[in-house]
Amino acid sequence: MTGKKTYDNDSISSLKGADRVRLRPAVIFGSDGLEGCEHAFFEILSNSIDEAREGYGSVIKVRRYADQSLEIEDNGRGIPVDYNASEKRYNWELVYCELYAGGKYNNNSGENYVFSLGLNGLGACATQYASAWFEAIIHRDGYEYKLNFKKGVNEGGLSKEPWRGRQSGTLQRWLPDRDVFTDIRIPLEFFTETLKRQAVVNAGISFVFDDELTDTHETFCYPDGILGYIREIGGDHLLCEPVYFEAEGHGRDRSDKPEYKVKAQIAFSFDNEVNRTEYYHNSSFLEHGGSPDKAVRLAFVSTFDRLARDRGKYKANESKITYADIEDCLLLVISSFSTQTSYENQTKKAINNRYIQEFLTEQLKAKLEIWAIENLQDSDRAAEQILVNKRSRESAEKQRLNVKKTLMGKVDLANRVKKFVPCRSKDPARTELYIVEGDSALGSTKMGRDAEFQAIIPIRGKILNCLKADYQAIFKNDIITDLVKVLGCGVEIKTKHNKDLSAFDLSQLRWNKVIICTDADVDGYQIRTLVLAMFYRLMPTLLSEGKVYIAESPLFEITARQGREEQTYFAYTEAERSKVLNSLKGKTLSIQRSKGLGENEPEMMWVTTMNPETRRLIQVQPDDAVKMSETFDLLLGDNLAGRKKHIEISGHLYLDQLDVD
Repeated sequence: MTGKKTYDNDSISSLKGADRVRLRPAVIFGSDGLEGCEHAFFEILSNSIDEAREGYGSVIKVRRYADQSLEIEDNGRGIPVDYNASEKRYNWELVYCELYAGGKYNNNSGENYVFSLGLNGLGACATQYASAWFEAIIHRDGYEYKLNFKKGVNEGGLSKEPWRGRQSGTLQRWLPDRDVFTDIRIPLEFFTETLKRQAVVNAGISFVFDDELTDTHETFCYPDGILGYIREIGGDHLLCEPVYFEAEGHGRDRSDKPEYKVKAQIAFSFDNEVNRTEYYHNSSFLEHGGSPDKAVRLAFVSTFDRLARDRGKYKANESKITYADIEDCLLLVISSFSTQTSYENQTKKAINNRYIQEFLTEQLKAKLEIWAIENLQDSDRAAEQILVNKRSRESAEKQRLNVKKTLMGKVDLANRVKKFVPCRSKDPARTELYIVEGDSALGSTKMGRDAEFQAIIPIRGKILNCLKADYQAIFKNDIITDLVKVLGCGVEIKTKHNKDLSAFDLSQLRWNKVIICTDADVDGYQIRTLVLAMFYRLMPTLLSEGKVYIAESPLFEITARQGREEQTYFAYTEAERSKVLNSLKGKTLSIQRSKGLGENEPEMMWVTTMNPETRRLIQVQPDDAVKMSETFDLLLGDNLAGRKKHIEISGHLYLDQLDVD
């Protein structure tokens, strides 16, 4: 047969040199996008951190240049790059051109680095390979060494000149390659957050950051390390004095595996306003935790469950606390180190060492037990706050289930919501729900709609202001509960002590468009705003996903007569009215300000408000969440001074719409 490719012994090939990284960056960096570019930066930073933590240098300088190139400079011992007699190669080749080569493979015996962030011998080489250009300037042993690479290829070999300076160290500058990464524009926040975190877990080391792109210049240093960080987060609302302790041990993950060393720094406190748990291993931030997170969950739940029982804090037949109840008021940072580390992958976002989990669990349980005995008042306050969190969570969950039962039943809508007018189609990709003002508007829209895909629900008068009402009042309001029932997607309710209090599911929304249709007068505008406030408070995702629309109603109906011919035009603004009038000069005209929706003929409703071909819809999809919040607060919230000023400035625009007898 022709056309088929042969798969034989000649089909197998291997990547060599720089191509091992440049053609498959995600294998090394976890991504070929921005995240991978960020991880390459962290690989170089890690090497400088390892030097400083071993006592060689106390300042690490990071600079981003206007061309997006990055530079890291330390005052450590300087990377060895000269000839290596045992390997019979230059060290610069091993460091920058050889994957799985480095000076940290014998750290379990304490050689070179006891506790190292970079263990795999990949970082410097992989980052160099993934760069458009890479240069290194190294000072050590009385010499200045220089190296230059372009797209993974060395240019000019190793330059070596005598150096009279006293300070040793390494400066590395590179430009991430757009041919390797899809995006190299690293956000400013990545640098500031990363350097701050490293300052937290490397007490006394200063991280100096200069960014030419944003003209940002910051220095991060925590002389007291993680304890100072806990105090900074908690401020003056800590429930107890922060606890700090250190521990060391040695063990193995499996009986047939080698023994390794572990040490940990742990700081914690409790707070009824903020919470934070962060894990670091060999100073790498463990975004997904792994072993330390499992240890914390086991130790804290076990300790505080026993404490609550022993001190009679549980009510009769009350269920035990969960980690979620503890986490909601816990401030905790663990910075652990080990001479052998099992990361879940090269990006070092979680570790899974069994012994580290066992070691941390044992240390935490022992320290918590002693702390609880020696600090009765502090431990009582912490336990009582945890129980407050627990009972709040359980109450909120009960409320959530009740709300879900109320709002998301499967009973036919027409039978359980009065005056709701359904459409024939059940396809949520096509159907539209019109929210109209009153029974009179219901009549005209019902007769003017396309019953195949347009449904209608009337609201009676001005609904409750959801920005000021509490949940109990909101869910006792028939207008609001009827609306939510008809929408079908439930509500989003977020409280301080239960972030999961939600019955909302966007996939259950029964309508492609939710259209607010009110009179073009002051009362209509207020009803429209109150309905939008309901969406903002109970189901903001409908706004952010662009599911909510406002149907514009014409302000003027203009009839033009010439002989026996008569034609009607609609103008939605004063400017449109002037434009229509100018185009109809010479004809007999009658101009009528549009009536309320309930007084319109069905044909007019179809043409102006309901026909997808001729209607005008405004999609409510705010670009700026902060501005949206400020606007709702101005119109319906507690910003009374702002509302008064707004009326003074803009009120005259609506005076002609008021009925003044």
